Amino acid sequence: METVRTGTEWFAVDDASAVGAARRPAVRLAERLGFNDARTGDVGIVVSEIAANLWKHAVGAALGIQVALRDGVPGVRVIASDSGPGIVDLDVSALDGHSTTGTLGVGLGAVNRLSSTVDVSTVPGRGTVLVADIWPDEAEPTSRLDVAGVTRPIAGESMCGDAVAARTLGTTHLLMLSDGLGHGPMAADASLEAVAAFHAVRTPDVQRVLEAIQSELMGTRGAAVAVAAIDESFSTLQFAGIGNVSAFVVADRRSAALSQPGIVGHQRPRIRPSTLQLSNTAVVVLHSDGVRENWDLGRTPGLIRRSAAVIAATVLRDCGNRPDDASVLVARRSR
Repeated sequence: METVRTGTEWFAVDDASAVGAARRPAVRLAERLGFNDARTGDVGIVVSEIAANLWKHAVGAALGIQVALRDGVPGVRVIASDSGPGIVDLDVSALDGHSTTGTLGVGLGAVNRLSSTVDVSTVPGRGTVLVADIWPDEAEPTSRLDVAGVTRPIAGESMCGDAVAARTLGTTHLLMLSDGLGHGPMAADASLEAVAAFHAVRTPDVQRVLEAIQSELMGTRGAAVAVAAIDESFSTLQFAGIGNVSAFVVADRRSAALSQPGIVGHQRPRIRPSTLQLSNTAVVVLHSDGVRENWDLGRTPGLIRRSAAVIAATVLRDCGNRPDDASVLVARRSR
């Protein structure tokens, strides 16, 4: 079963027109996913209110829209990210009628009411990441794993050469991150081939999954690829990677799983899987080399307890500032 679908569409919220620019594709996405008219309308309101709040209050703001998956059912995920000023009292700000600019201030209250789930990380003076998920129904999720990913293209490109994917196979949770060589459509094609190969494989063995991806990428531009497998009890992480892709387990300390040099689709280095131990509170983070490795979840109070989507978006915001495509994939036990 697919648990993460690649692709995030980003909108810079730097003028009032960004509200409509983000709302329209979000509504079209809800319609494509089969939302009824009422729930599609909710998506439009949520996106509009979040974008309007970013425009009125935030600095360095961006809004992302992607498909989220809950037990295989697709929904709309809205990601708001900014660099300040942060929310001093989140509980008060979420109340209808509260405002810091003299306006009606119903935005966050409407977002909370109409979204299926909302998760926020905010630090006064440093900024806020908010993730709102809207599902077509209110069924409770059953998966014990919370997994989410974000991608963002290099400035000047509309297509991202990075891709993320995740699925469950039997009792194993499989994760994959691909960084297509270079940028633009050809890099994106290579990563999409990697995603297709990842979903076609019928084994949870990370070495065999990476070998299958290697075979499918022959003739493409090639990519750096990381594959990870998490067991049902969330006690171990099996990892195999080739190229400049990184994998970490964050618990009491940060442990790294090492990738090997090479380019998937062009070279065939010997794949050497590694194993890292997990704990109930551990967070697994995979990212491409468009994200600097000096991120630290501990620098943001309470971040390690937030949802996988909030963690991934925060890492991207804080350290995804190299001139490159960037992607982050995060997994943790469901809270």
